[in-house]
Amino acid sequence: MSFYEVYLQYRDFNLDAAFTKVIPHLIQSALEKNNPGINDFIALISPQAEEFLEDIAFKANELTKHSFGKTVQLYTPLYLSNYCDNSCVYCGFNLHNKIQRRRLTLDEVEREAKIIYSSGLKHILILTGESRKESPVDYIEDCVEVLKKYFISISIEVYPLTEEEYCRLINSGVDGLVIYQEVYDKALYAKLHLSGPKKDYRYRLDAPERGAKSGMRNISLGVLLGLGEWRKEIFSLFLHAKYLQERFPEVDIGIAVPRLQPQFGGFNPLNPVSDQNIAQIISVFRILFPRAAITLSTRENPSFREDLIPLGVSRISAGSSTVVGGRTLGEIDKASQFQIQDHRNVDQIKEMLKEKGYQPVFKDWLPI
Repeated sequence: MSFYEVYLQYRDFNLDAAFTKVIPHLIQSALEKNNPGINDFIALISPQAEEFLEDIAFKANELTKHSFGKTVQLYTPLYLSNYCDNSCVYCGFNLHNKIQRRRLTLDEVEREAKIIYSSGLKHILILTGESRKESPVDYIEDCVEVLKKYFISISIEVYPLTEEEYCRLINSGVDGLVIYQEVYDKALYAKLHLSGPKKDYRYRLDAPERGAKSGMRNISLGVLLGLGEWRKEIFSLFLHAKYLQERFPEVDIGIAVPRLQPQFGGFNPLNPVSDQNIAQIISVFRILFPRAAITLSTRENPSFREDLIPLGVSRISAGSSTVVGGRTLGEIDKASQFQIQDHRNVDQIKEMLKEKGYQPVFKDWLPI
């Protein structure tokens, strides 16, 4: 059974009706279990559970310390290209947006790599717009060949690939895959993705599984908060992570909760998500997935990022730029994918973590 079949089984599940059955006893019971399940997730993510957020956060903090100690892994994104063939109404890289398009040369990739490397970071996430023509797999392979001279862990956030293509990138040095469904609601997905290959809902939905079959060491899932009704979207994300964790126990499954931020095009959130909502989401995912990496990017403002770390965040970005060549070629106005809120460099993030009693982790494994 594929995850798509799991999704179809739950597509008509009445989550709102399930929430009406949640009573305080069920929330407390979920917090006391060693192996909470789907009904416990529903109880903890319910509107009623907002009254128990302090208890939920306490449990999440205890589990985080047990699994990770007081450590936080640092990484940074590197944008290789912003060419895109999709018309996604919420994205700054939308093919119809009049922004400066470019793709880094291999020399420019190396210049960016040297600057990032000098900050001490060992984990990097490389991104492209979704254009096979402008950012073919051959080009990504060539970039990885340059980057692996500087970094021990290279993850990709690119257009969905075939299993064979994921194998090629793994063989070249990639060990992590980040791919967000953006929105699981299939009808809404069609309305938000107007044209381009990303309109293929099923092909994107199956991409994490193709990556797992290819031997990817870690895979991170996420939804873009602000598009669909967040509780329903988070429920689908839970089902997806649970499915992959059970089917591919050798793969480290991670979770991310990016929130829609201003971008070129002026798209506004359809379903705004509050800070309290995000705190509940992160805490509940930590309780249901005690050992999963939970990532929080620079989409959020500095103080809020700091407040969320004890609730389950184990991985954060630092010294970020969402512009192609932003570290060496200059921040070209209106050419970013979205606006970041936390502009602190790596040293500033490192010092913040130390002041709060956390150890910043630059390297947590060695490739064979």
